[in-house]
Amino acid sequence: MRSAVVRLPADVTDDDAQLLLAVRLFEEGRASLGMAAKVAGFSTRAFMELLARKGVPVVNYPASEMSEDLGNA
Repeated sequence: MRSAVVRLPADVTDDDAQLLLAVRLFEEGRASLGMAAKVAGFSTRAFMELLARKGVPVVNYPASEMSEDLGNA
């Protein structure tokens, strides 16, 4: 993993920035759940719970694929 130095507004803590980055990377599919949890400094389970509270889906499963899979069951 790489590190970066970022200037933050006074009202944004390092922990807040780390968490926001992790959530965004996960949302965009640029980091796996485990990697995003690690970036945020959380266990995978705790990160999943945090994502749920923020309304971020942990599983991205398109409805069309779900319908197809159910039809094949």
